[in-house]
Amino acid sequence: MFDLLKDLWGFMRERKKFWLMPVIAILLVLGGLLVLAQGSAVAPFIYTLF
Repeated sequence: MFDLLKDLWGFMRERKKFWLMPVIAILLVLGGLLVLAQGSAVAPFIYTLF
């Protein structure tokens, strides 16, 4: 997992693609929210957002 993050950071630093950081962060947050809400009582409320 850390190798993937290190390679991703190296790619962004070398090619000056720092605008990818917010996109990746938002995708990670939304993915984590869906995983955490999958088995809880909050799931129907979160799924209405999508």
